[in-house]
Amino acid sequence: MTTKARTNVREAAMDLLVTIEKNQSYSNLLLNHAINNNQISQKDIGLLTELTYGTLQRRMALDFFLKPFIKDHKKLADWIIHLLRLTVYQMVYLDRIPDRAAIYEAVEIAKKRGHKGIAGLVNGVLRSIQREGLPSLNDVSDPIERLSLETSHPLWLVGRWVSQFGYDKTKEMCEINLTAPMQIARVNLTKMSRDECAQVLEEEGFEIEKSPIIPEAIRSLRGNLANSIAFKYGMFTIQDESSMLVAYALGAEKNEFVLDACAAPGGKSTHIAEKMQNTGEVISVDLHQHKVRLINENARRLGLSNIKTNVSDSRLLQEKFKQESFHHILLDAPCSGLGVMRRKPDMKYTKTEKDLERLSSIQQSLLTSVAPLLKKGGTLVYSTCTVDKEENEYTVKTFLDNNPEFEGDLSLKNRMPEAIQPLITGFDLQIFPQDFGSDGFYIAALKRKV
Repeated sequence: MTTKARTNVREAAMDLLVTIEKNQSYSNLLLNHAINNNQISQKDIGLLTELTYGTLQRRMALDFFLKPFIKDHKKLADWIIHLLRLTVYQMVYLDRIPDRAAIYEAVEIAKKRGHKGIAGLVNGVLRSIQREGLPSLNDVSDPIERLSLETSHPLWLVGRWVSQFGYDKTKEMCEINLTAPMQIARVNLTKMSRDECAQVLEEEGFEIEKSPIIPEAIRSLRGNLANSIAFKYGMFTIQDESSMLVAYALGAEKNEFVLDACAAPGGKSTHIAEKMQNTGEVISVDLHQHKVRLINENARRLGLSNIKTNVSDSRLLQEKFKQESFHHILLDAPCSGLGVMRRKPDMKYTKTEKDLERLSSIQQSLLTSVAPLLKKGGTLVYSTCTVDKEENEYTVKTFLDNNPEFEGDLSLKNRMPEAIQPLITGFDLQIFPQDFGSDGFYIAALKRKV
């Protein structure tokens, strides 16, 4: 790789970090945009991704390391802080890049972007770190604060998780949140078997492994599956394993009538439709027109004709449907998304405890609104992609306390894939990212009493 290309990659990473922080926009979307816009070569995409995500993932630790070497943090322009973080990330966490190369590149970017004084400052800070070494995290005596800094998770969140799940479970979760997630796909069994799909993808040059967790899932060990011809022809869809468990929990059968109340972009709706073998009807509702368009595109690509979409606020669905219309209802509720931090590492710095309280009341009102639409004896599945008791267990408990005609569905375990059954004791399930390397996820199955 030439020095020039390298500078472009680091500079592109720095610009991305500035934009992500300034606009609080999702890193995954911006990264794809930057790759296309800057004409980053194929071999440099890996480095750009690693620098951007790695620096984001470890931001709190990097600031801890930089603190003793920067006199007045507030006076420095944003891009300088990001450039320093980016460079320290390479020095501390990337063995294959020599310190001197990382420092040289940073000084070159500083010269280009700023003036001589700024280049001198960047050089001075980085040389001092190289000479004096980093401050030690072991000097932080409080274990929760130390874990927060080591894994760059906000202190309030680490404290909250420790009180809910204990220190060891929290430590495991914070550590796995620093690793890259796998790309998982769900084979469209209405078109072909998992073995056939894996074979087609291998012939296209992908490296595939069958999921030991979900019978219709495959994992990509090399290559972006969304760029495959097989994807275009609707042989599979991209979806995380824990999210696939929802359709199992729901247990919809042929010719039934199902409501998916917060359905975009349609991963769960299409899975339910496939499990019903393209019979019956799945009504997929979302608040936003552009998101409903995504559900329609996915259904069309997968060749599913049993999905009907609807742009609506799910809190008002009683105006559109008669009571007791549906055999099954899925409420995959809006949530804090604390289970998908590996995919969106910037999220952990923007969420607050207030957000969790606010979301919990939205989740309550959604549950209360859709519940009357379920037939007696029908199943209501509540799911989120978060790891938090207030949004999960407590939300469900409050709903059950206020709606005595509903109860926990203890037959949930029997419907789930074999590998998951040992994790289930009652009618709900909290999946941690460390359980089998998937997103953190919560699923509760409730039944309307007959």
